[in-house]
Amino acid sequence: MATLDITGEQFASTIEGNDIVLVDFWAEWCGPCKQFGPTYSAVSEKHPDVLFTKVDTEAEQQLAAEAGITSIPTLMAFREKVLVFSQPGALNGQQLEQVVDAVKALDMDEVHAHVARQREEAATAASQPSGPRDTTQDGTQIPDF
Repeated sequence: MATLDITGEQFASTIEGNDIVLVDFWAEWCGPCKQFGPTYSAVSEKHPDVLFTKVDTEAEQQLAAEAGITSIPTLMAFREKVLVFSQPGALNGQQLEQVVDAVKALDMDEVHAHVARQREEAATAASQPSGPRDTTQDGTQIPDF
């Protein structure tokens, strides 16, 4: 399967509507992005069960900012709507195959349970009264620098 260019308007529905989605954040002016492109396309042909997408960070600056992209290329992998991999830098074919295989092999029941625990911990932490943020064992506050 060939790669699919997606926009900010398509991003959420693409992630929600497909089991496994890889996203290559790239730009035309980026040398490593141009080197990674043919590798990404070649690996996409070997995995018709995975949706390989590309986001042009120049055309989709808001999406890139929302995704926290600070370096390109950046590869993200989503499985069952959960971000399970994110890494900047171009990969070679073998490395990309390893990422795809690892994403396919994930125990998603375990992943979803982990995500639920993280959300519960965040909600609990947010509901706790806030005291001094940085303190020593004896309660002395550590100044912010």
